[in-house]
Amino acid sequence: MEALLIIAVACASLSCSVKGSDWWWEYEEGIRHYSKEALSKEFPDKTRPVSFKHPVFQCPDMTPSPSVPSSVEFVKAADIKVIAALGDSLTTAIGANATTVLGIPIEFRHVSWSIGGYGTFQDVITLANILKLFNPNLLGASPGKTIHGMHAHISDTGFNLAVTGHNTFNLPGQTRELIDTLRGYEGLNFEKDWKLLTILMGMNDICDYCKDKALYSVDNFIHYMTLSLEMLLNEVPRMIVNVVQILPMHTLREVQKPTPGCLLQRSFCSCLIEPVSRSPELQELVEVNLEFQKRLEKLLYSDRFFREDFAVVLQPFLKHADPPRLPNGKIDMTFFTHDCFHFTIKGHEELAKGLWNNMFQPDGGKVIVSSFSEPISLNCPPSEHPYIYTRPVAAKSSRTLLPSKANSLAAIILLLLLHVT
Repeated sequence: MEALLIIAVACASLSCSVKGSDWWWEYEEGIRHYSKEALSKEFPDKTRPVSFKHPVFQCPDMTPSPSVPSSVEFVKAADIKVIAALGDSLTTAIGANATTVLGIPIEFRHVSWSIGGYGTFQDVITLANILKLFNPNLLGASPGKTIHGMHAHISDTGFNLAVTGHNTFNLPGQTRELIDTLRGYEGLNFEKDWKLLTILMGMNDICDYCKDKALYSVDNFIHYMTLSLEMLLNEVPRMIVNVVQILPMHTLREVQKPTPGCLLQRSFCSCLIEPVSRSPELQELVEVNLEFQKRLEKLLYSDRFFREDFAVVLQPFLKHADPPRLPNGKIDMTFFTHDCFHFTIKGHEELAKGLWNNMFQPDGGKVIVSSFSEPISLNCPPSEHPYIYTRPVAAKSSRTLLPSKANSLAAIILLLLLHVT
């Protein structure tokens, strides 16, 4: 860990790469206000001891389908062969197990909520580690750590191609890299293996909105999300895509209140943190955040991205999420890293459980978490429907309408025939 911190500090002074230079500038701007003592102060309550173990998670049915399913509507957890993730710093898990402020630039991808592959489920709860209980040969889980801005090899990232600091306009580039990586990866059957991809993107658009309202507009958010999903739809067979609804960002303003030293939060999300309470600027940002959510729902509650072997599913569990709180109502800071903006392992585990549960809940019945104050209970796939729910409501509606139209047409033809005879 000390070696990684030395690299991180060196990276900060050298601005590592063009891709990461904006983030590094914001990081440097934040930490220059810290004293030497504050920079080196350790917070053991924000890290996970190696000796920690979760109880065993066991379900009545953890077996794959008798044969590889051809329909996206009949894919069980154990049928998933490949896992992948796209997004920003929440998916790179930046700072998630850092002991000090200087460890924030370390991306703890191996414990990321949607794809981390560190150890087993008992070591850390991630979507990948849950799936590994059903399919121990799961391909793509992130096995290691990376430093933001430095070149990372797939042996460390797995198929976690998220990039810290990326906005939604970067998503098509991540998507292209993922498609090319999957298509050429040895040991992966691109045509036949079922793949599970999780995308969470858009929070940085909210954080940067006041800097360029046109670039970070709702229309652009939807445009680049649509472009990325169409690339996947047109090029990748046998894939289920979880698109996770973005958080209501305004509640993160409270995270800074218990700890005045949360200086990095202002650097990373100035458009959210700097406006004064009840200001027109803050109200506009809250409304834009809400519009992001509404437009994403409008896009994904259609059947636009649904076919026999492909589906995009909006997982809404974060839609109304309130930060975890202590019994006295104050924010539980053990869920947040030293920058008071990103999640520690505790936070990542709750995201993983919320996502897993949503995957096995139908549209209209997906649980939306109101608060992370109480740990989420992890559910087994229901015995009556052990498959990941993938059919959108719009597709169900159109499917149910077809027989009635067909019956009406048949009745008309029959009447005409009777009339002729």
